[in-house]
Amino acid sequence: MVKKGTSYRCGECGYEAAKWVGRCPECQAWGTIEERGDARPAIARVAAGAPSAPARPIGQVDIEAARARTTGVGELDRVLGGGLVPGAVVLLAGEPGVGKSTLLLEVAYQWARGGSGPALYVTGEESAGQVRLRAERTKNLHERMFLAAESDLSAILGHVDAVKPGVLIVDSVQTMASPQVEGAPGGVTQVRAVTAGLVALAKERGLPVVLVGHVTKDGSVAGPRVLEHLVDVVLHFEGDRHSTLRMVRGVKNRFGPADEIGCFELREDGIVGVPDPSGLFLNRREDAVPGTAVTVTVEGKRPLLCEVQALVSSAGAPQPRRAVSGLDSARVAMILAVLEKRGGIRLGDRDVYSATVGGMKVTEPAVDLAVILALWSSVRDVALSPRLVVVGEVGLAGEIRRVSGAGRRLAEAARLGFTHALVPPDPGKLPDGIRVLEVDSVAAALHAANHA
Repeated sequence: MVKKGTSYRCGECGYEAAKWVGRCPECQAWGTIEERGDARPAIARVAAGAPSAPARPIGQVDIEAARARTTGVGELDRVLGGGLVPGAVVLLAGEPGVGKSTLLLEVAYQWARGGSGPALYVTGEESAGQVRLRAERTKNLHERMFLAAESDLSAILGHVDAVKPGVLIVDSVQTMASPQVEGAPGGVTQVRAVTAGLVALAKERGLPVVLVGHVTKDGSVAGPRVLEHLVDVVLHFEGDRHSTLRMVRGVKNRFGPADEIGCFELREDGIVGVPDPSGLFLNRREDAVPGTAVTVTVEGKRPLLCEVQALVSSAGAPQPRRAVSGLDSARVAMILAVLEKRGGIRLGDRDVYSATVGGMKVTEPAVDLAVILALWSSVRDVALSPRLVVVGEVGLAGEIRRVSGAGRRLAEAARLGFTHALVPPDPGKLPDGIRVLEVDSVAAALHAANHA
């Protein structure tokens, strides 16, 4: 029986249920339904109160106070939409050791150096001495940078009153706790309460706040889903441990584009922005190699050249192997079926490996044609022209579909020295300096690549 006056709420998404269930029907998370007492009190009439400020015509609202202020880190400003907006709360999430603390130390240093006010860095995971050693190694020391090792929300508020910073960095939100709320640090209740307190602080004082967040094994932000709804900007810091390339990807942004990326290179002496990263995703070689094709993907407003590699070999087991790195495995499986059906190339009894160069993750359909040609090149053991770039989406019927921003993509390819391109029909206005051949099907693309 359901107890009278009792309800159940999901700690991840806030979904309310009349009875306890093991899996949330809304977000599909296991073990997150919690019992709450009488969560549905009678609705009382609310009397009108005095407003904090009178309503004004929208044209009279001052917008200067909401202008973004540069962080001094160009690639981060690109993702943020120009910089940090006063009162904005930014959540930067990433795997352990990817370089989140190193990047934010650079932000604190550039902020203090730029004269926008002191920068307060609060760490709950490391001691103040450890952070100081990292700052010395990366040459990020400034007299207007303030450091505190705290894990109590009230102590953070005290430091803010004492320092009066221009930016507050909290590393990380999962290690902080509020004395007014029960529960261990990192729990759903504590994370929600700490984040709500810091958001209220940011809005009240017009103070930009940057929070560091942990991620789960599947790469999503750890903690309750409401955490991402409370903040203004959500950024994901991505990177392969075996590569120096790091990418900050915008997921949510109330002040700018939500699909932009910033590229960084992690070095021993710190982290450096890479304003022209296209060359990082290409293998520079004099002789062409079978099984490779170059395409152009667009991240936000930035076109990036990407090399797709494929290897097709005889299967060493009854069940052929399919291995994918940096590409969407479901889409690669679809492309294999299209190539076998529409291109006449038998792949069902062969091992197939496909990957991108430089640790880049590409999911947009515009790379489909490049995967097709890389697979064909590996099967035929015929190298494509090193000056050829390929752009196009492939449909199940074998047709080549248009992609957005074809002109921008080919302009970037021409800038880097590519002279030929295979594109879908009717690509729109194209740049000078590159010869374009339009193909409308997989068969036509394979024929053109064979004679290129």
